[in-house]
Amino acid sequence: MKPTLIAASLALGLATTFALPAHAAGEAKNIIFFLGDGMGPTTITAARIYKYGEDGSLTMDTLERTARIKTFSADAQTTDSAPSMAAYMTGVKMNNEVISMSPETVATNPGRDANGNLGVNNCAATNGTPAATILELAKAKGKAVGTITTTELTHATPATAWSHICNRNAQYQIAAQLVPGGAGFNTALGDGVDVLMGGGRNHFTPYGAGNTTGRADGRNLLTELAAKGYTVAANKTEMNAATGKKFIGLYSSRSHLEYELDRTATPPLGEGAAQPSLAEMTVKAMDLLAQNTNGYFLMVEGGRIDHALHGTNAKRALTDTIAFDDAIKAALAKARLTDPTLANTLIVVTADHDHTLAFNGYGKRGNPILDINRGYRDGQPAKDADGKTYTTLVFGNGPNRPNLRDNLDSTTVMADNYLQETGVRLSSETHGGGDVKLFATGAGAKPFKGTLDNTKVFGLLKTAFGF
Repeated sequence: MKPTLIAASLALGLATTFALPAHAAGEAKNIIFFLGDGMGPTTITAARIYKYGEDGSLTMDTLERTARIKTFSADAQTTDSAPSMAAYMTGVKMNNEVISMSPETVATNPGRDANGNLGVNNCAATNGTPAATILELAKAKGKAVGTITTTELTHATPATAWSHICNRNAQYQIAAQLVPGGAGFNTALGDGVDVLMGGGRNHFTPYGAGNTTGRADGRNLLTELAAKGYTVAANKTEMNAATGKKFIGLYSSRSHLEYELDRTATPPLGEGAAQPSLAEMTVKAMDLLAQNTNGYFLMVEGGRIDHALHGTNAKRALTDTIAFDDAIKAALAKARLTDPTLANTLIVVTADHDHTLAFNGYGKRGNPILDINRGYRDGQPAKDADGKTYTTLVFGNGPNRPNLRDNLDSTTVMADNYLQETGVRLSSETHGGGDVKLFATGAGAKPFKGTLDNTKVFGLLKTAFGF
């Protein structure tokens, strides 16, 4: 072939290659977006070993598309959950503590109400503008939408999908944005978010006896939601009985749902006996949302992974990571009942940020990941420079840094309430600034690859929906 023809063929080939879209726009009828709060790469690896061993795989490990995600916020190398999750939901970089607002929005703390709770919204009308979320866009296109979490429903991560506010701590105002027609309602939600589940009933109900962290304005948002056609549930039994298209389940009277380790304990702690698992919530949400023949968008958060990591309690963090992975497994099985090849369903799994959890030493293969480190050569307990044993899992910072280390034994370190040792002493362990992992499968999953800024994921979700 002549050089000119070769050049022409190459040019045509390159043009053809780059002109073809990675996938056809609008492949996905349904999108399920899974967010493991604080679930950095080390947490994923440790959870895999904890449950399945070094050779095993989590369900998320089996999804065929993978990417690395940059997580920095507009004003910080290490992000908090509000702007990092909002970046996925809106495609906008914003400041720490800000929920789904424009980049210039300044985080302004709420004030104390007459009862001492953070019920006074100090976000000025001129302080930024709302950034449209993928959930709002889906709602505007006639799809059903839902948000479920193991944290308070008004917590930073779930709130980014449907709320706009200058500070994540203004949770009473965040709750009011959910009530169609009510004061403070986010009108971009149309007739409201269709399915909502989580904890933190106190942000929806009035202050009073037994609810000292309730609303100072006297509103009962659950009564208002019921008047708008929502089924309101307080436990697993009531959730299972629900059949309507509008549903809100708040399974904790105040604060978050129980850690999975405590929810399944004998007997369960607190309200855990009546609380559904994240997998059960996910399957129920899919059932309710699927009543809309236009499809749906569902955000599922395993939020307490983050809380256990902040507390330097690796056992609860890993157990909640497994529960989160079980929810992914349940969603895949449920989706394949009606969509065997996931030709119409996109599933994305990622995290909003990392933590400072790290592997220590050269542990023997098969050694329990929560145990003291045992050397791969002889299987004997590894020792630090002072001759003391140490655990494989440690944290870069947090409260548990002894001035003089003691020998650690297996019984101590594998107990439910053991707190791993830390490097820098801080009152609470912090987030980490490293990249996190993303996994995807199904309709429109092909472009989820390489190293991506978290804001780019929003565009891929839009494209998958054909928006």
